Amino acid sequence: MQPATAKWYDRRDAVFVDFCVEDSKNVIVHFEKSKFDFCCVGGTDEIKQQNTVDLFEEINPKDSKYRRTDRSVLVCLRKVEPGKAWPRLTKDKTKCNWLSVDFNNWKDWEDDSDEDLSSFDKFSEMMNTMGRDDVPDFDGAGEEHDSENGDEQMPALE
Repeated sequence: MQPATAKWYDRRDAVFVDFCVEDSKNVIVHFEKSKFDFCCVGGTDEIKQQNTVDLFEEINPKDSKYRRTDRSVLVCLRKVEPGKAWPRLTKDKTKCNWLSVDFNNWKDWEDDSDEDLSSFDKFSEMMNTMGRDDVPDFDGAGEEHDSENGDEQMPALE
C-alpha cells in the first residue's frame, strides 16, 4: 500500500484535493471534521493507495463530496469557516512528498468578489453534460453568423 499523489488548491468556501490515480476502482472517501481518509485501487497494476489527511482547519463532513473520473478523484472539502484562507492543507507544517499545490487552479480569491458557482459545482455540471448532444459550445465554433451566403467577407488586402 502506498499514498496516492495529490494536488490541492484553496477557494472561498471549499478546499479541493485532486488525487492523481488513473483507472481507480473501489474508491472510498471518509470525511470527518478535522481529517479525511482516501482509499482506492488504481492503475493497470491495481496498486492499493491510501491517504489519511489531518486538515489545517475543520470541514463540514456532510457537505463535502468527491467525483471520480478515469484520470483522478477530485475531493471537495467544504469549510466550516468560509472566507478563511488555508495556507496549507495539512495540520502539520511538515512537507508530504505525495502532496503539492495545484498552481493551475490556484486563485488569489481573498481580493476577489464572490464567485457565482464554485469550481466543484462547475466541474459537476460539466461532468453531467458529458456524453450528451446538448453540450454547450464554449468557443463559439457552432454559432451561426449573420452574412448573406454563410461565409464571412474578408477585407481586401492593401
